Amino acid sequence: MVTPLPDGLATPALVVDPDVLDRNISRMAEASRAQGFALRPHAKSHKCAQIADRQLRSGARGLSVATIGEAEAFAGAGVDDLFIAYPVWLDADKAQRLRRLADDVALRVGVESVEGARRLGEAVRGSARTVEVLVEVDSGSHRTGVQPHAAGEVGKAAADAGLNVVGVFTFPGHGYGHDARARERAARDEERTLGEAAQALRDLGLGARVVSGGSTPTVGQWQPGAVNELRPGVYVFNDATQLAIGTCGVEDLALVAAATVISVPAPDRFVLDVGSKVLGSDRSSWVTGHGYLPQFPQGSITGLWEHHAVVRLPEGVRGPRLGALVAVVPNHICTPVNLADELLVVRDREVIDRWQVTARGANT
Repeated sequence: MVTPLPDGLATPALVVDPDVLDRNISRMAEASRAQGFALRPHAKSHKCAQIADRQLRSGARGLSVATIGEAEAFAGAGVDDLFIAYPVWLDADKAQRLRRLADDVALRVGVESVEGARRLGEAVRGSARTVEVLVEVDSGSHRTGVQPHAAGEVGKAAADAGLNVVGVFTFPGHGYGHDARARERAARDEERTLGEAAQALRDLGLGARVVSGGSTPTVGQWQPGAVNELRPGVYVFNDATQLAIGTCGVEDLALVAAATVISVPAPDRFVLDVGSKVLGSDRSSWVTGHGYLPQFPQGSITGLWEHHAVVRLPEGVRGPRLGALVAVVPNHICTPVNLADELLVVRDREVIDRWQVTARGANT
C-alpha cells in the first residue's frame, strides 16, 4: 500500500508509492512475457511520461492511448510506437493532427465502420509511415465494435483506403464482477470473438497478426492461443474497484488521494478536503461510497461535493482528529489522474519527486 503520508503535506494531492508502482509494472510485464503475450499497456490510466518510460523499459511493446491528444502528448515525450485504441471519427482538425502523428511515430488506429476507415485512409494518405489498422470487435461489453463476422467488411474498406490492416482488438468491459468466474467468462468471450474476427480478415486475404485484448480484470484469465497482445491499464496503480472485485490486494494500491480532515461534526462522521474535482464522481457497483479508506476500512464516503467528502464510521470506530491526514483510494483511478496537474512521489514520508501528468486533459 502507499507509503505513510508526509507530515505537513498540502492537500488535496495525488500521492504515488514508487515501490508499489514498480512492483505492479514488473509483475504484469513478467506475467505477459512468461505466457507469450505482447504487452501494450493503456496509458490513459496514468497519462504520465515517467510511468510510460518504466513500462517500456520493463518490456512493453508500445503504448495504447484513447485519444489523438494522448498520442500527441506521449509522442512529444519520446514514445514512438502508439496505438489509438478507439474508433476515431476524424473531422478536419483531427485529420491534420493524425497525419502529423503518422509522419512522426509508428501509429496504429482502431476502426469499427466502413465510413470511419475511409476517412482515416484519406487523412493519412501519403504519410511518411504506413498507418496500421485494427478492427474493433464487440466481445460482450456492448460499447463499440462490430460483430466478429462484420470485421472482414470493415477491414476490406480500410485496405481499399490504403491502410495496412494488421488485426483486431476488443475491450472486455463485462469482465468486472465480484468473482473470478465473471472475469474468466469475459476472457473466453474475448478469445472466441477475436478469433472469429481474425479469421474473417484472413478469409479475405487481410492481415491478422495482431489479436489484441485484455484489461486489468481479465488479464490474469488469459490462455495462450488466439490472442497475442494485452492492453491492461489500471494495474499500474489499481483502485477501489479493482480491490473490491479481487484483482488486487491492499498491498498493490500504488496511488491515493491525500486529504485533510477539515471538520468533525460528530463521533461517527468527519469531512475531508477532497471532492469530485479530485476524486472524480465515478460510482462503482462493487464499492460502498465514493472510495476506499485504508486507515478506516469500515468507513464509507457517503457524500461527495466538489470540495468535500463526508465519511461515516460504524458505531465504536474511533475517527481521526481535526487536521489529520487521511488517504482515499478512488473508485476509478483514470478520472482523478486526468484531473491532476502532477503526481507526488513519496517514499518514507518524504516527497522525493513530482511527476507532471503529461497528457492531462488531452481528451480530443
